[in-house]
Amino acid sequence: MVLISRRRLLYGAAAIGLLGGCGDPERQSGVTTPQQLHADISVWDASSVPSVQVSSSVTVTYGHGIDGLPEFPGDAVQPQDLGGKLFLQICGDDADAVRDAAARLRPDGRLRWREQGFCNSDRTNVLGFKDGIVVPKTPDEFEQEVWLPDGSTIAVVRRMKLDVAGFASLPLSDQERVFGRRKHGAVPLSGGDEVDLSAKTPDGEYVIPADAHVRRAHPMTAGAGLMLRRSYNYAEGLLFISYQCELKTFVNTMYRMADGDALLRYATTTSSAAFRVPPLD
Repeated sequence: MVLISRRRLLYGAAAIGLLGGCGDPERQSGVTTPQQLHADISVWDASSVPSVQVSSSVTVTYGHGIDGLPEFPGDAVQPQDLGGKLFLQICGDDADAVRDAAARLRPDGRLRWREQGFCNSDRTNVLGFKDGIVVPKTPDEFEQEVWLPDGSTIAVVRRMKLDVAGFASLPLSDQERVFGRRKHGAVPLSGGDEVDLSAKTPDGEYVIPADAHVRRAHPMTAGAGLMLRRSYNYAEGLLFISYQCELKTFVNTMYRMADGDALLRYATTTSSAAFRVPPLD
């Protein structure tokens, strides 16, 4: 067990290796930490996370609410589920440890909403696909696209209800066109390891449809930077979580998706908020 305080929030599983050099700001864990299997995601009207003992196997990440995230076409967010003052993300590979930490780390304030998230062993979502979009991969990309100079980052958190039955009723080929990927193996319809948006058929048609998710959400077509996606499945859909150095990265991407992404026909956002995840004091 470790004591969780504002400064000690860093010290979860594998967090030591994420520290910067001497004099660098100490960043929170649970952002670039390799994604764990289980998560407790909650949004509160509260000011801080209590200092309590939790298992060293979990990571705890918190953020404070910020303005600037608009409602997008197709959103169905009730006032209770829009925004919030405090974001709390507790992750770990041991579901019991995550539940125990969530019970101990109850902020002094009103709970807006909470969900328990999970990753499938094959990393597919509840629609049966791997939703692979271009993300930061190199240390330089993490520095440029995820972290701000003071050691903070911006989190966007959206709870999305997915129409699993409606999507499952589509023929497999149509499902694959919605994502722009093969269901088995997650290979892009363009072939190869990376999405090739320029690939065409012998007849001159784009291999990846104009409304495919991998095209609409691609940074090149969205005119946006890279975001680090750290989403989880939940009972009714997807807990979308992204980290980026500026909010407009997500906003620009989402507006591009709202203008014709086929996947959004099967997804309804019911909670939405943005938070600044500060460095540790």
